Amino acid sequence: MIYILPLLIGWLLDLILGDPSWLPHPIVGFGKMIAFGEHRLNKGSHRKLKGALMTIFLIVFIFVVVWLIRTAIFSLSSPFHLPSISLATPFLCPSLDNPYLLILFDAVLIFYCLAGTTLIREVREVFLALDRSLEEGRKQVARIVGRDTSELSAQEVRTAALETLAENLSDGVIAPLFWYTILGVPGMLAYKMINTLDSMIGYKTERYRDFGCWAAHIDDIANYIPARLTALLMVIAAGKPQLVKFVWRNGRKHASPNSGYPEAALAGILNCRFGGPHYYFGELFDKPYIGENARELTTADMQKAVRINRTAEVLAIIIITVIYCL
Repeated sequence: MIYILPLLIGWLLDLILGDPSWLPHPIVGFGKMIAFGEHRLNKGSHRKLKGALMTIFLIVFIFVVVWLIRTAIFSLSSPFHLPSISLATPFLCPSLDNPYLLILFDAVLIFYCLAGTTLIREVREVFLALDRSLEEGRKQVARIVGRDTSELSAQEVRTAALETLAENLSDGVIAPLFWYTILGVPGMLAYKMINTLDSMIGYKTERYRDFGCWAAHIDDIANYIPARLTALLMVIAAGKPQLVKFVWRNGRKHASPNSGYPEAALAGILNCRFGGPHYYFGELFDKPYIGENARELTTADMQKAVRINRTAEVLAIIIITVIYCL
């Protein structure tokens, strides 16, 4: 119960609420910690070493802090038992006298770690804004992508939004769930720190190339299996197993070892084309195309992509529930 119930509660909270702007979010705190370290360490010599040390410290720090808090809650809930550590479970044995405080704590953190609903809302807003004007669409999509959006065409705005939707299914939903299954809530939060580090400093620009090197590589490792699982779940959700070869062939074209797979899955499902050259922080990155059909994307494509995301989420939750039940 202490494994499945908080997972279901946290997922349902994300499904219903998303990330309310009025609610303090730990990921914002992660960002402030990263910015604090980067501003003080990303200068002078040995930037790669300093970036590596900061990255490893923050990941381990978050993992240990969450584990210690959960251990303290365990002690309060069951004062006559000591917690047992296991890599196969969420780090606590199931014999709790009063598990409800721990369930509540875990459910809240799981809710914070999942980001499926918020990005779906943002992507819908991009398409609605684009219906009003191109400029509004550019401004709206700038909220969810790192590239320069000031010169994007309407087709490029839609493409950017759907690419981000596919990537976020992996980074914001499936990967956190994967690490929850492997390492529990501490692992889930540690993954979110990894992902936040990569999103802030894991760029091959002049400023971050050395300092963010380790953050980018650790993120690649942490997402290697989840990205491919995400693509597989999307293909299953679409009922198109024949797309597996398409995903395998096109997913490897992406500069990232992981992002291309969910993007390729969505490109295959929608029969469209993603990728191409984009500006990040003023520098041009010539990304390869994923897919071959350069057709115009529509609101119907967005709605279909959202359905695929939601179905893949449900499949992941069912699979994890079955794993814990077994």
